[in-house]
Amino acid sequence: MTVGLLIITHNQIGQALLETTTSMLGACPLPCSTLSLSPDADRDMILGAARRRIDELNQGGGVLVLTDMYGSTPSNIAAGLGKSKDIIVVAGVNLPMLIRVMNYPQLDLFQLAAKAVSGGNDGIFSFSPTDEL
Repeated sequence: MTVGLLIITHNQIGQALLETTTSMLGACPLPCSTLSLSPDADRDMILGAARRRIDELNQGGGVLVLTDMYGSTPSNIAAGLGKSKDIIVVAGVNLPMLIRVMNYPQLDLFQLAAKAVSGGNDGIFSFSPTDEL
């Protein structure tokens, strides 16, 4: 059973990350959807849309929800989805995280969430512009 992926972010961050990831990989190996929140978004309307997307994406393997920043409106929307063994939320979505997730479409929900966290963490580096990559 395939895990679905829902990305909830401010403005078009999630859509841009998904388009970039798909372009880099040449395909989108998981059923995916994004929700973009504008500053004046109606929270109840967005929560309803998120629930509908979860229902559409869940093909029996659950849904991994990625949000951009913990404690912000997108993560609060994700938290409002309620407790379910079929949903895991990871905050702090970035390109390395999304690439890592897409490279392991065969994993179950819990394993994929762990890959998301490791991809996000492992993809952050501090370096000098003069360092050799």
